[in-house]
Amino acid sequence: MKGPTKVIRSRFEIEQDGHKGYLEFETDGHGWMTIWHTEVEPALRGKGIGLELVRTAFAYAKENGLRVDVICPLALHVTQEHPEFRELMGKR
Repeated sequence: MKGPTKVIRSRFEIEQDGHKGYLEFETDGHGWMTIWHTEVEPALRGKGIGLELVRTAFAYAKENGLRVDVICPLALHVTQEHPEFRELMGKR
C-alpha cells in the first residue's frame, strides 16, 4: 500500500522599497510542481518582477528535476512569451 502524498506549499518573494511580489507553488513529492498564484503589488508592476518570479520558480524546478503545471494566469502568460520555460511544462 502506498503512503499519503506529501504536499508542501511554498512561495518565492521579492521585496523592493517596502513592496512585495510573490509566487505561490506546491510540490507533490512525485516530481511535479504546480504554480498556483503570482501577485505583484501595484508599485512594482511593470518592472519585470513577475518575470523574475517565474524564472526563479522554473530554475527551482529544473534544479530539483520537477515538471511544472502552471495554473496561475500571469505565470502562464510569461511562459507563452518565453518559450524556454516550456521544456519543463506539463499537465498532471
